[in-house]
This record gives sequence, structure tokens and C-alpha cells, in this order.
Amino acid sequence: MLRISDLKKANPDTESGRNVEARALENAAEMIKYCQDNWEAKNIREMLFEALRHNQTLWSLLTKDMDNPENPLTEELKNNIRSLASFINKRTFDLQSWPKREGLNILIDININLAAGLRGSPSD
Repeated sequence: MLRISDLKKANPDTESGRNVEARALENAAEMIKYCQDNWEAKNIREMLFEALRHNQTLWSLLTKDMDNPENPLTEELKNNIRSLASFINKRTFDLQSWPKREGLNILIDININLAAGLRGSPSD
């Protein structure tokens, strides 16, 4: 099974673990945003499900990383990430059952804001 630590090993000399995580979150947000921007496309439902599954998998990896005893984050921060992951899971299931273009905003915003936080920069 793929883990966040596996992603970090991909470019150990050129990218920090936080940057890899930020890039992964941004990529997932871009996939969801593409679906939102192309809502009328013929195969949008298929693309949307793929983007949502990708995002959900990423958040599952982030959650699993919270259980790693070597994870240096505080318990409070770990619990906050677990709570966000739970919210994302629920929203994802809702959107798979009842797709709504405007319902994607929150998933995009969470990913972008967390990525900005990982990079230590404010989001726009």
C-alpha cells in the first residue's frame, strides 16, 4: 500500500516532505477544479468520480500518516487532520451520490489552504 512516506522518498534530494504533500494536495484540487470548470462535458461524471477517489485516497494516506509513531505533529494537529479527513469523506460520498458543481468548492478550498499552510505561505 502506498503511504505518504513513499511519496516523500520519490524526490528526497530535491523536495521536502511537506512540499511533496502540498504538491499532492494541489494536484488533487486541480483535478476537482477541472471537473467543476468542465461541468457540461460529456464524461464529467466519470472524471468527477476519478478526481474524488484520488482526493479521498490522498486524505486516507494523510490520515494513516497521523498514526505513524514517528510523526512529529502534536496530537491536537493530528486530530484536526483526522477530523478534516472525516469531513472530506462524508462530502465525497455526498457528491458521488448527488453531484453538485458548487459542492466541490469546499474540497478545493481545503486542499489549497492546507497546501499553502504546508508551504508556510498564505493562500489567495
